Amino acid sequence: MNEQIKQIAERLKGLRDSLELSTEEMAAHSNRTPDEIRRYETGETDIPMSFLFDVAQHFNIDTSTLISGEEPRMKTYFLTRYGKGKSVERNKAYKYQDLASGYVHPNVEPFEVTVEPNDRAIHLNSHEGEEFNYVLEGRLLFRINNKDLILNPGDSIYFDSSNPHGMKALDNTQVKFLAIINK
Repeated sequence: MNEQIKQIAERLKGLRDSLELSTEEMAAHSNRTPDEIRRYETGETDIPMSFLFDVAQHFNIDTSTLISGEEPRMKTYFLTRYGKGKSVERNKAYKYQDLASGYVHPNVEPFEVTVEPNDRAIHLNSHEGEEFNYVLEGRLLFRINNKDLILNPGDSIYFDSSNPHGMKALDNTQVKFLAIINK
């Protein structure tokens, strides 16, 4: 089991326990099934970022707290140096660097996302809010509402993230993009 997923799973269970919610109540608050909540809390399955966003938004906590276990402290600004964002590797296909992990209650969540090439099918997810993705390097197959779009370096897409969406690296090459997610 990935150590970061295990730690996030423990924080999710701790949050639910501290709020004195049953697995069924947490499932109802997050539009998931009780079985999904149980799998997330044991770390036996990947925990989608969309789920973490939904939980953070619903319970008015920072997504970065769920991801890193550290409380943000900055209220005026938070500087992230190149390559120094709080890193989260949920699985081998995706790596997220939280670029505002130290800022208290940001209105948007900025991430540098790295997508590794793989042969797996595109996994679709959805979450509340809107999202902006800007490709920094590589070519990205972006799927939204069963429509496939190819994004090249310098291309961007802004979309309603409640629509099922997912991505895949093309050309057997790593892709990096900036994702800004509105809560």
